Amino acid sequence: MVGLKPSEVPPTTVVKCLGAGTAACIADLLTFPLDTAKVRLQIQGENPAAQSVRYRGVLGTVLTMVRTEGPRSLYNGLVAGLQRQMSFASIRIGLYDSVKQFYTPQEADHSSITIRILAGCTTGAMAVTCAQPTDVVKVRFQASVRLGPGSDRKYSGTMDAYRTIAREEGIRGLWKGILPNITRNAIVNCAEMVTYDIIKEKLLESRLLTDNFPCHFVSAFGAGFCATVVASPVDVVKTRYMNAPPGRYRSPLHCMLKMMAQEGLTAFYKGFTPSFLRLGAWNVMMFVTYEQLKRALMKVQMLRESPF
Repeated sequence: MVGLKPSEVPPTTVVKCLGAGTAACIADLLTFPLDTAKVRLQIQGENPAAQSVRYRGVLGTVLTMVRTEGPRSLYNGLVAGLQRQMSFASIRIGLYDSVKQFYTPQEADHSSITIRILAGCTTGAMAVTCAQPTDVVKVRFQASVRLGPGSDRKYSGTMDAYRTIAREEGIRGLWKGILPNITRNAIVNCAEMVTYDIIKEKLLESRLLTDNFPCHFVSAFGAGFCATVVASPVDVVKTRYMNAPPGRYRSPLHCMLKMMAQEGLTAFYKGFTPSFLRLGAWNVMMFVTYEQLKRALMKVQMLRESPF
């Protein structure tokens, strides 16, 4: 490491995991209202509690929530969201390079598209398996509608939500919707990580940009757009299924078929605009922060290991 800059030293797996989790939490803090608006638009048409409230567009949804429920409603489920990102992003993003290297044959110079997709699917599935309860609680909080200060609140807090769901629906209730979520996050992780990986690699190889902010920004924006396009249908089904009371849907497939029969194909792209705004902004903030955190953490590690 002597004579090398932090950006030239390959970051360790611990640095990647810690950096990914921290960067994802920062991105979530800044984009959470858009995620809440997306959830409200996705469940519109099936949530009995919200039938009297109509959401129109991203800005309209945000303004309606602020007017009817107060500004704090935009951050319903934030604690569970940060818990989710710290565990979820650390695995799916932090371990991506390690899993990609594991799948890549030793004689190969570069990882193929197939290897990258396989690595994205693997880390995405691993992350969902570990972080699913936090996602269930986050969606429940975001989907809950409180029309005034006197209205009932099902959960008094994040930990109470975990306990209540486990008590009323069993431990399996905390992993409700895990199959569509694995599908959704395998798709999203592939779209995000593989697209970011390839765009960044091509920009650097062609020398259009250097390994710095503009390169990270362009790569992250492309990753966010691709992820939104391919993942929106699965995301809507996941949100509907996870938020539904016991017995409404027999399975994610039943939820999908019922949506198609009652609301048509356009239902699968409900909340697309806030999804893109949120996922695009989230990817830009997360990847840019992640790249800088990796360098900062490696600089700290090099200073600690330096004998002088």
